[in-house]
Amino acid sequence: MCRFITYLGPPVTLARVVSEPEHSLIVQSYQPVEMTSGTVNVDGFGVGWYNRAVDPTPCVYTNICPIWSDRNLPGLSKHVASDCIFANVRSATPGQAVDQSNCQPFAYRRLLFMHNGYIENFRATLMRPIRDALHDEYYTTIGGSTDSEHIFALFLHNLHGRAASVDTMTTALTETIQQLSAWAEDRRVRVAVNVAITDGDCVVASRFANTGPAPSLYHARTPTFFPRATVVASEPPFADPQWQPVEEDTIIGFTNQGDFQQTRISITRNG
Repeated sequence: MCRFITYLGPPVTLARVVSEPEHSLIVQSYQPVEMTSGTVNVDGFGVGWYNRAVDPTPCVYTNICPIWSDRNLPGLSKHVASDCIFANVRSATPGQAVDQSNCQPFAYRRLLFMHNGYIENFRATLMRPIRDALHDEYYTTIGGSTDSEHIFALFLHNLHGRAASVDTMTTALTETIQQLSAWAEDRRVRVAVNVAITDGDCVVASRFANTGPAPSLYHARTPTFFPRATVVASEPPFADPQWQPVEEDTIIGFTNQGDFQQTRISITRNG
């Protein structure tokens, strides 16, 4: 399991999102409070952001060390600002390599993606079905070995040919979760798919598990710490009455104009 946070609003520094909150990702890397699997998040980290005045595609900075021990991040995070920021601290699934290619967020063209969850016994269960389903374009984008990056590739496959928007990304994410759930049902394995995806202008995020409770996920609109912004986080990084849990089997979507919507994921569960 991992912990992540997304920010969409007026430009702020990376530090404001990653390290300044009282229960920041730095703290969540060694003292998370709502993880259901694992105890710490020290198997690498990543930060993604946009500077569309220079390039429309996101910039990603990752490292395999614990986030608190990266000597370059404090300086970098105080001098880079963006209106859309994704950040993640990783707890590697047993058997998965602690390798930079496995650090999130993952990027493809204008999109950023993060996943908090897992596919049970991934390499022996859903790795092959996912790969067999993909267009070559998305198959060849997979550079690491994680279930997370494969879920991203399946999402890209389902988004294929559609411009990114809240509606199209919600539809593609719904199709992705439905397909994963069907495959998991056939093989009697558990999947947990808390993900966040952005093109820099809008964000969609899901909370889902096919069996048992899904990992924690919250959203806050215009909290005091981030006025005029919308934030999604695995755990609230600061106290504020605006924090609301994302309901299970739900996808939320929002834009930098303040639009917000919730969509239920329709899943047929047997038994």
